[in-house]
Amino acid sequence: MPFLGSLQAQVGEKDTLPRRLTPAPEGVDVLRDITFATVNEQKIRLDLYRPKKASGTLPVVVWVHGGGWKNGSKDRCPAAWLAAHGFAVASINYRLTHEAQWPAQIDDCRAAVRWIRENAASFNLDADRIGAWGSSAGGHLVALLGTLDAPSMEKISSRVQAVCDWFGPTDLLTMPPNTISETRTEDDIAQSNGAKLLGATVRDVPALAKQASALHQVSADDPPFLIMHGEKDPGVPLSQSQRLHEKLLTAGARSELKVIANAGHGGKEFQTPESKQLVLEFFSKTLKD
Repeated sequence: MPFLGSLQAQVGEKDTLPRRLTPAPEGVDVLRDITFATVNEQKIRLDLYRPKKASGTLPVVVWVHGGGWKNGSKDRCPAAWLAAHGFAVASINYRLTHEAQWPAQIDDCRAAVRWIRENAASFNLDADRIGAWGSSAGGHLVALLGTLDAPSMEKISSRVQAVCDWFGPTDLLTMPPNTISETRTEDDIAQSNGAKLLGATVRDVPALAKQASALHQVSADDPPFLIMHGEKDPGVPLSQSQRLHEKLLTAGARSELKVIANAGHGGKEFQTPESKQLVLEFFSKTLKD
């Protein structure tokens, strides 16, 4: 959607329920509830964090939240701190599985990137330097932003120049909740987050599951990746990140894998100064240098 000149045309009404909003870090302004797409009358919005003092246009990092594709919101933005280091951070919503099924989620992520590019000049953003960062289901989506081929009819590019994937599923075909085992029945699989995402179990729609898996979309022209995964993740096996990392390297793309010792599926180990420094250095090298 083109920029309309007045933010009032894009800023949504206040929600009736209390919202848990990530506050703007010191030295950072935030514009909330900017509509970047409208689908079937549903407004899809983002929050934009920018440093108050900036020289030149700002590289952008798109934050994509997790929550099993069924929960979560742009309102909580663990990436907001990056805006105090010379980046703009766009925390985006996307349609959840009770609202729409695949490929709606990646379509919305792409729409956000296109909106940023189209409106970059209005917000002092650099349209040529856009990265993506997400955790869990958000990690799954940003990995696909980095690996899926762009739609052939796309007039404004949705390609990103860097991806930070935090413990996202990369191969839906082998994710444990999607496969039968001694502890998982067919009924369990039918109720899994993956089945709700795809609209059917991966056994019923293997081609769709493959299309929705970054592992099967890798090519040599993919952007640099930083993949971070907890050593003891009980939800998304570490092998999901290891296999993507190895395939990116084999294809000739750049990838770094950092296994976080003793960490599970997210948690405080990902919020340490050391973890934040890894992310900051990665985006500085890929979007600033």
